[in-house]
Amino acid sequence: MRLAAWVSGAVFLVDQATKVAVVQGLNLIERGGIDVFPPFLTFRMAWNRGINFGLFAGDAEVMRWVLIAVALAISVWVWLWIRREGAGRWQQVSAGLLVGGALGNVVDRVVYGAVADFLNMSCCGIENPYAFNVADVAIFAGALGLVLFSGQGKADKEKKRAALRSRLRK
Repeated sequence: MRLAAWVSGAVFLVDQATKVAVVQGLNLIERGGIDVFPPFLTFRMAWNRGINFGLFAGDAEVMRWVLIAVALAISVWVWLWIRREGAGRWQQVSAGLLVGGALGNVVDRVVYGAVADFLNMSCCGIENPYAFNVADVAIFAGALGLVLFSGQGKADKEKKRAALRSRLRK
């Protein structure tokens, strides 16, 4: 669980630091956009009041708090799940990515009322109209990792137990 905690903390800090540096430091709130390495990387200010791609982005204040509660509930559930499962290394990394990203976006919703998105990437003549942030990438990677690596902790434990049993029999 220590690895999951470290990854979660690192993701949270990197997410919040990039948001402060770009949104506040580069004054992206007022500037609206900055071409960093066009068209591959641009900073475009977007306030996401919903979930991915602005889904459920009602202006109602209640939706903000519902999304905060959902993110916190999922984070607690994932944390308890990997703890109970005796998660392996990659499960812990994945859980840390997901939880750290979720908590980063929760802080945005509490402080700003919306998630600060600013990364925009396009390529090969396809213009991406959406912006995202470090937390969004971490959440996606963490969720994918949990799907790919779930059950590995138990398999590793069973192999170790079987090896120990065979050594004890000899």
